[in-house]
Amino acid sequence: MQKLGEFKLPNFFNYPPYFTLQPVRETREKQIQLWKELLIDFCRTQKVFVIGLEEDFPLFSNPAIERSLIHEAREAFLSAYVSDGRAEWMDKGHRKCLILRHRIQDWTDLIVNFVKEYGLEDSVMTTVEEIRSGTESRGTELHGMDRTVLMRALKLLEHKGNLRYLRELQLMMKVSNFLCKPP
Repeated sequence: MQKLGEFKLPNFFNYPPYFTLQPVRETREKQIQLWKELLIDFCRTQKVFVIGLEEDFPLFSNPAIERSLIHEAREAFLSAYVSDGRAEWMDKGHRKCLILRHRIQDWTDLIVNFVKEYGLEDSVMTTVEEIRSGTESRGTELHGMDRTVLMRALKLLEHKGNLRYLRELQLMMKVSNFLCKPP
């Protein structure tokens, strides 16, 4: 099995037709599903949050079989991901795609669990950067997460009344039963 660093690539990655957008609807749907699974697995394990269609993204080519996805195929695979609510285009021209390994609501659940696990419910919790790169978050899915995704999750928690986020200080602070009351 071929690898990309430590990431094990699926068998279809060595099959040239999968690098060409398939014209038959049923075949294309299967192809898109395989690519969606590959993209999410790769992004989750490699902590990739943004994919640029015009950038040299490692999954978009396979030098071993001398194949690369054309722009149309890249956009089709990522657009299918966007349709599932698992990604968002970052610009109107569809040049960059924000990959949501989890839906924003799921990220809020991870944050709540993190806060509870480390006993951070009462008083000033931590800075945004400590969530992304602090010692407590090491080994969790929060460590190394994209700032845009984290900010959206915090905003949702703030909207639900679970926390107050002070932008100037980049601190999350307690608000009555901080993160303990059900949404």
